[in-house]
Amino acid sequence: MTPSELLRLSGAYWHTCALHAAVKLDVFSHLSAGNLTATEFSCLTGSNERGITMLFNALAAMELLQKTDDTYCAVPFASEYLSRKSDKYLGHIIMHHHHLVEGWSRLDEAVKSGGPLRTSVSHSDDATGRESFLMGMFNMASLSAPLIVPNINLSGRSRLLDLGGGPGTYAIHFCRHNPELTAVIYDLPTTRRFAEQTVERFALSDRITFTPGDIITDDIGSGYDIAWISQLLHSEGPGGAAIMLRKAAQALVPGGVVLIQEFILDDNHATPLFPALFSLNMLIGTPAGQSYSQGELADMMTEAGLSDITRLPLELPNGAGIMSGIV
Repeated sequence: MTPSELLRLSGAYWHTCALHAAVKLDVFSHLSAGNLTATEFSCLTGSNERGITMLFNALAAMELLQKTDDTYCAVPFASEYLSRKSDKYLGHIIMHHHHLVEGWSRLDEAVKSGGPLRTSVSHSDDATGRESFLMGMFNMASLSAPLIVPNINLSGRSRLLDLGGGPGTYAIHFCRHNPELTAVIYDLPTTRRFAEQTVERFALSDRITFTPGDIITDDIGSGYDIAWISQLLHSEGPGGAAIMLRKAAQALVPGGVVLIQEFILDDNHATPLFPALFSLNMLIGTPAGQSYSQGELADMMTEAGLSDITRLPLELPNGAGIMSGIV
């Protein structure tokens, strides 16, 4: 670390805010369709020409736009991932990150109080925030699922519980990869519309259904032979996470398997970087949530009645890992 690197780290949010503004203004959808000047974009969207010119120049410096004379267009990467017209659009997760900025700007208050500064977006009554969260989870899972699903052997298993499955991305990918599989997405009632629309888009409504409920307090069903729990345990403290794991194990038939995906800390809790930072995100947004280490997850799985606990040998981004245990 040098003073220059320290200052670059301190000001990194400038890049973030420019990207968030561009996604919020839907810049890349417009500039993927063809070249526009700042004047033309301003007239088209009712935006201020001076502001748009400055934003476009910054995005060109960030190599997300290409500038030729006075016209701008989206570079191919931006067209692929930042245009709403693309099926690889990542704008939902970027808008979810945008909704977290206010809380992160008050991190010192959360650290001092040890409690959350905002309502968890996944439980929010704000429709825009909830949509960004749920479809952002779809964005992220769509990137990870192709790396994960083909490497998990579900041969001989026929009924999957996607616990806290949100829009059902993993249920969809597991069912597409395993033609004999059916699945149930279990999540809060506010998630139902997003899940059913996503499942219908993939023409899997005959094999994937949705059950509404609160995982902590409600019955989650039984008779499953796989329980998939992706990026859910971190939303609760050890007590809540233990309840989720115990109920997942009890929902399985003998020989059933629980599969957990989390951002997993090393046992020293100081590495890798992303799970350590993600734990702060849980401090800001939840009463007791946190990232867990591999040892902590293994202990909770054992207490839930699982055996043969292993971490799958998969290299995944951001410190994510998958652990399995058998009933």
